[in-house]
Amino acid sequence: MALRLVQVNFKARDDSALGRFWAEALGWDISSEGPGVSNVEPAGFTGPDPAAVCVDVVTVPDPETVRYRAHLDLATTSEAHQAELVARLVKLGATPADIGQGDVPWTVLADPEGNLFCVLEPRPIYQDTGPIAAVVVNCADPQAMARFWSGAMDWTVHEVTDDFARLRSAKGVGPYLEFVRTPAANAARGRVHLDLRPYPGDDQAAEVARLRYLGATDAEVGQGDVPWVCLADTEGNEFCVLSPG
Repeated sequence: MALRLVQVNFKARDDSALGRFWAEALGWDISSEGPGVSNVEPAGFTGPDPAAVCVDVVTVPDPETVRYRAHLDLATTSEAHQAELVARLVKLGATPADIGQGDVPWTVLADPEGNLFCVLEPRPIYQDTGPIAAVVVNCADPQAMARFWSGAMDWTVHEVTDDFARLRSAKGVGPYLEFVRTPAANAARGRVHLDLRPYPGDDQAAEVARLRYLGATDAEVGQGDVPWVCLADTEGNEFCVLSPG
């Protein structure tokens, strides 16, 4: 049994406006599965498919009280592309962000609701990922996180050190999932979490039980009676297990 990373979920004051920003940023389409939810995915995309990790933007009453430790890194193909993308994102409403990064080759921005993300300089490892190079999670112990998440999903560990871990779909497509050792003072930034989905025919309850065995704990985020299950990983990062499909 295993789970698939199908989307990152943004909490927002205005899902339509933030969804439009991310659709323009990624060059993807936007749709809605219902009031308060905007779905951002590649044109013609039929998922789940590891070639893309989609973006769901959900309106919540007070997103400022909902804090997660994940952000997106965007890929570029050249220095000119990086400069063009940064300029375009700023025109769309992004703002430069200083988180103490110093003189680095990537650009840190905040989207119109303040969620941090990075526009990377061109790196060969990300040339075939699509517009999202990586979903990055700040953490205290990258090795432990790699063990948990590689056990939770059918993703392959590509690199792991004391300070960094990198995973990717076993099919070798789509973005990476990366864990970066980060000082506690900088850990709670952004409002993004991960949504996982079982394979068709797999049992959601059995997958949830397996995750608890791996160290996940139940999470109460005010979700009420919903068809998905909210859990937290071994460092307390909330994520959701959706119904199979």
